[in-house]
Amino acid sequence: MLKVGLTGGIGAGKSEVSRLLASYGAVLIDADRIAREVVEPGTPGLRAVVEAFGPEILAADGSLDRPRLGSVVFADPERLAVLNGIVHPLVGARSAELEAAAGADSVVVHDVPLLTENGLAPLYDLVIVVDASPETQLDRLVRLRGMSEEDARARMAAQATREKRLEIADIVIDNDGPLEALEPQVRSVWEDLARRAAAGDA
Repeated sequence: MLKVGLTGGIGAGKSEVSRLLASYGAVLIDADRIAREVVEPGTPGLRAVVEAFGPEILAADGSLDRPRLGSVVFADPERLAVLNGIVHPLVGARSAELEAAAGADSVVVHDVPLLTENGLAPLYDLVIVVDASPETQLDRLVRLRGMSEEDARARMAAQATREKRLEIADIVIDNDGPLEALEPQVRSVWEDLARRAAAGDA
């Protein structure tokens, strides 16, 4: 099994890279998706978040009001640390379960937005960083996701710097250009990962 950590700043295009890798045959473990699952209504995770942040972070249907919680934590590093302290252990436990279920010769790709920030690089055989300039990230967040420039800049500032991410990268995928330039890069990376997994070469 080859364990790969995949990360990138918000708006860098990491989700598209993970989608492509999964389409080629990678076992994808998506930390964001798991993070949503562990705070669904009725879970211990959601109860812990409500205890920490109050019932006002719930939507009318009893689910987590993500935009409201986001507005609380992204501007306040201490509150963000409290949230991460609740969610990250739950995500880690579920990720370990999914990894254990993968085949021995699998390429297991952990899609982890905060891999750099949480010092998780040593957990993986290889780290892939999807890289884009801050200008490109900002443009995508505002133009494609409809964020205000202020909100986009705050979310970018809450993450590790581009330089910090690149420091931990074993493989860098450049996604500063158009989408059609991305697929050939990702396919080439996949062929390398599959070869390493087959050879037992981490």
